[in-house]
Parts: sequence; structure tokens; C-alpha cells
Amino acid sequence: MIERVFREEHGRAVAVLVRVFGDVDVAEEAVQEAFAEAVRRWPDEGTPASPAGWIITTARNKAIDRLRREAARAGKYAQAVLVNAAEPVEASVVEDDRLRLIFTCCHPALRMEARVALTLRLLGGLSTAEIARAFLVPEKTMAQRLVRAKAKIRDAGIPYRVPEKEELPGRLAGVLAVVYLVFNQGYGGREESGAEAIRLGRVLRELMPDEPEVLGLLALMLLVESRKDARRRDGELVLLAEQDRGLWDRELVEEGQALVRRCLRIGRPGPYQIQAAVNAVHGDAANAEDTRWDQVLQLYDQLMVVAPSPVVALNRAVAVGEVQGAGAALELVERLKLGRYYLFHAVRADLLRRLGRDAEAAGAYGEAMRRTEDEAELAFLRRRRASVSG
Repeated sequence: MIERVFREEHGRAVAVLVRVFGDVDVAEEAVQEAFAEAVRRWPDEGTPASPAGWIITTARNKAIDRLRREAARAGKYAQAVLVNAAEPVEASVVEDDRLRLIFTCCHPALRMEARVALTLRLLGGLSTAEIARAFLVPEKTMAQRLVRAKAKIRDAGIPYRVPEKEELPGRLAGVLAVVYLVFNQGYGGREESGAEAIRLGRVLRELMPDEPEVLGLLALMLLVESRKDARRRDGELVLLAEQDRGLWDRELVEEGQALVRRCLRIGRPGPYQIQAAVNAVHGDAANAEDTRWDQVLQLYDQLMVVAPSPVVALNRAVAVGEVQGAGAALELVERLKLGRYYLFHAVRADLLRRLGRDAEAAGAYGEAMRRTEDEAELAFLRRRRASVSG
């Protein structure tokens, strides 16, 4: 129970306390202390009627106690005393506390990687190791980035405030990256993170209804989320080509495709719109055999121009494999430097399997297994490796 409350409410609690106290370290440490208190008390006293309210109230009280003890921080103490009277209400174009926290963390003075990582840490409560996996970097590297980001905020006096309306476009790229990485955590098993990301995406659409990349990101998340119930079967991952499309949520598919069509009318394509269009092509197909892989490949060609990356190149290689054959795709995959990424090894293994190079395929499946902890993915990879191991 406490673990679920942590996943669902950590970000909300930190966001509220950052707004109240204006100090990210005070907020984060107080929330951590509140959850530690919950671990000690809830098993004996029972779960409170409002777990989120209990955590926020307890964290607020612990922050006040901490600030009172630190006499040298008189300004923070004075601010803390005000909490007992009334929590300040902030008028802004961004009314949602968690969305406010995303925007404030995405300050232009911070490097893009730091903006995204810091927000994932504060908003989603992700561990340093989880964030490191999302960025495909060592945990130590990510820990250093987080420390530097907090130091930059402190030393530069970056305010934790809501940006004005004219500032929003300059913060948008970082915000969209954060929301998408939060969504990907849900795709990897944190279902509440996926739902939270979609909720934030809808808030962003209300905030910036004519921004095509906002629409594109929401469309992308909806189209991917529509396949959630078909993605796993009997504890094992099910590839897109093998999914029961009757399990897809057609309402989400239709909503996502409608957003893609709206993006096309606007005519300012960007990375999220193109990725949404790829998923819309899959949504159009009644079955795997009907998928227009030529369209998918054209879209990945466009994405490689707009936002090239090794991961995009890997996905493009998959499309090449469907259009030109496994041999052509393998040539592209072998050029990529994605050794830390389990999907690189999984894609390579599948191409080797299709080419009849079973021993090499078995080795590649093994490499993929060593780079994922997801049980459904591991079950799929074990079965595939067994199929080529004789």
C-alpha cells in the first residue's frame, strides 16, 4: 500500500511543498521523511482515510520543524511560520501543481538533460538508477547530473515560480521531454506514471491548444496506451505484430488519430507528431499483414532529418527489415553504438534469427536478457532464445 501511495503521490507532495516553501531540497527531504514515517506508523495504526493528505501534512510539519531547528535560515523559518496561517494561492496560466513543477524545473539555465532528469526525480519519485536507465547512462553519471542541477538552481538563484505566458514556448521542449519520459516509465510497468503523463498531456493541450508538438505528444501517448491490454499475455511480452487487435482500446486509437489529422492540417511537423503518425499507421491496419511499412519507413526517414538519434535509427532499421529484408536491416543495426540498450540486442537477435544465424541470435538474445529486469520481457527473450538454441 505504501509503495503504491509513493508512486502515485510523491510528485504531488513534492510539488505542493516546493510551491509552499520555495526550496526543492526542503520539499524533497520532507516528503521522504513523511514516507519513512508512514512505513513506521501505518502498519500498526492503519492507512489513513486520505493517504495523500496525510503525507503532505506530515511532510509540511517536518519541513517546518527542520526549518525551526536551522536558526541560521531565518528567512526560511519566517516563510515556514506563514504555512500555519494560510497556504498561498498563486494565479497563473499553469494551475496544476505538478505541471507547475515541471515548468519550473525546465528553466533555460539548466542543460536539457538536467531539466528532464531533475523533474523525473522530483515529480515521479524515480530512483537515480531508473533515471539512468531511461537516459542510457551509468548510474554514477546520472547522480552527478542531479547534484549539479540542484547546485545550479541554488547558486544561480533560479526561482521556483510559474513562467509567464510569453515564456512558455521557450520551456516547451524540456516539458514535453519530461512528460514523454514519465509516460515511458508507465510503458515499462509503472501504470500510474503512464496515466499521469496522459493527464499532464491533456492539461498542456488546454494550456497551448494550437501547439502541434503538444498535440503530437498527446496523440503518441494515446495511441501507444491504446495497446496496453494487448501488450502482455500470460506474463510474457507480446510484440506488436502478434497482438490481438481486438484488445486495443478503439476510443484511444480514434482520439489519437484525430489529433494526428489535426497536426497534419497545422503543417508544422515535429518529432512527436511524426512518432504519433507512425503509431497511427499501425492503428489503421486491421492486422499485422496490412501494415503499410513503406509509410512507416518514410516517416522514420523524416524523423531522422528532424530529430536524428541512434534509437530512431534502430526503429528505422526495423522498418527497413520489413520493406527491404532482414539483411539490409542488420547492416544498419551493426553500425549503431547502442550496446547498453536492451532493445538493440533484441532487434539484432531477431534479425539474425530471420537470417538463419541461430547461434549468433542466441547470443544476442542473451545480451538483451542481461540488460532488462522486466519479467515479461525476460520471459519473451527466454522463449525466443530457446527457439534458436536447438
